[in-house]
Amino acid sequence: MTLILTRSDILAMLGHEETVAAVEQAHIDLARGAAVLPTPPVMRLPGGEDGAFLAMAAASAPAGLATVKLLADLPGNRERGLPVQRSAILAVSAADGGCAALLDGAAVTRFRTAAASAVATRALMRADARVLGLVGTGPLALAHAHALRTVWAYERVVLWGRTPERARELTGVIARELGVPAEAVAGPREVTVAADVLCTLTPSREPVVRGAWFRPGLHVNAVGAPPRPDHREIDTEGMRRSVVVVDAYGTAVAKSGEVVIALAEGALGEDDVRRELGGVLTGACAGRTSDTDITLFDSVGLGLQDLAAARLLIDRAGERGLGTRIDLAG
Repeated sequence: MTLILTRSDILAMLGHEETVAAVEQAHIDLARGAAVLPTPPVMRLPGGEDGAFLAMAAASAPAGLATVKLLADLPGNRERGLPVQRSAILAVSAADGGCAALLDGAAVTRFRTAAASAVATRALMRADARVLGLVGTGPLALAHAHALRTVWAYERVVLWGRTPERARELTGVIARELGVPAEAVAGPREVTVAADVLCTLTPSREPVVRGAWFRPGLHVNAVGAPPRPDHREIDTEGMRRSVVVVDAYGTAVAKSGEVVIALAEGALGEDDVRRELGGVLTGACAGRTSDTDITLFDSVGLGLQDLAAARLLIDRAGERGLGTRIDLAG
């Protein structure tokens, strides 16, 4: 039988703390060779609009699953009033190949993306960090505020978004749900100079954050840009000044605009972008080595992170009797 989990099913079961733990373990498994993560192929329809389809596959021996998330990245959806990115996740048993589950991808992506930032933040931030900065005010911003709170007792939030009303609304939600004072400021520069940990969460093509604004000791999670080599939120100077940690090398050099452009401009060399999060977690490579280092986690997003969340959800649905089960071979 195949388990079908809708978005409402997923939101009823998935929490930030356990997702952070699962994503952290997935990166450790990858570093130790217990998981497989091919670079996702990009498919574009000839003669069509500027859309792309990514097949984000992964397999994990400890999780006992192989998964693929088919991600549709369709900028034209904005004019249709639809999400630009839509996805679904297929999970099969690594033991016998049986179709274990089909899951809506939106909520899973949001939770696992914020979880990866939380894992990187705990590993890379200064011990005396106090202020969280958010550039962008969409659903990922609130997810990051919640996920980072599970690993760090930050004392204040500063944020900016292109829509002032949305920024003010988010400050109220953060204060109400997390009990932390939050302030909307005038622009990305003001967020950057105030923050000890900065999360960039915009679907930007051109940089919205400049490396010239980085203070010594800052940690940055560069998250929001779509997985396209010409989209980036952080400029080349920001990459040059930072100790860069990627989620996975093969994915970063193919899909991260921050990495691809900085390499093309000669600001970074290949060795500068080989430091993977899993390697930092296992001690195979260094992350932050001093309080004055500027660290940057370049988060493109991995199919293995989707797999980790899928494993959690499949187990929890079984325990609680949630979801819908169908016989695909019937």
